[in-house]
Amino acid sequence: MDHQKAKRKQQLRRRHHVRGKIVGTSERPRLTVFRSNKHIHAQLIDDLNGKTLAAASSTVEAVKQAVPYGGNIKAAQEVGKALAEAARAKGIDKAAFDRGHYRFHGRVKALAEAANAAGLKCCESRKPPKPEDTAPPPEKEAKPEKSKKEAKKEAKKEKVKV
Repeated sequence: MDHQKAKRKQQLRRRHHVRGKIVGTSERPRLTVFRSNKHIHAQLIDDLNGKTLAAASSTVEAVKQAVPYGGNIKAAQEVGKALAEAARAKGIDKAAFDRGHYRFHGRVKALAEAANAAGLKCCESRKPPKPEDTAPPPEKEAKPEKSKKEAKKEAKKEKVKV
């Protein structure tokens, strides 16, 4: 099979695996992301009615003025903020994040976290928050370790004595 066809087949498999678990409703739409080399696009989709409720992209003039190049993390953050503002204007405060076949890393992660920070709850941290009131355990005093050279010298001395 041609390498590009195989690559596309793997992408589709990953996309269906992720999207099979996510359904967008009018109360909690699906936030889907498309990432190209030069731009990033995001939209909120109601899958039950088959409608796009809000969208934002790095090609929109408001985002272009803030960040001239759309293929970096700063642009993704601006798109996330713009999407959160559009969602709040429509009365949407929660979304199901659909990363598609992309890893939750880099621009995709920056977009999700910026939207989350701007008021659109779409990604929750999987790590439980650290309790701040507990003190760390006291550290034991460590003995200074000998360097490898010193250890070899001592080993030679003991061989000579024996």
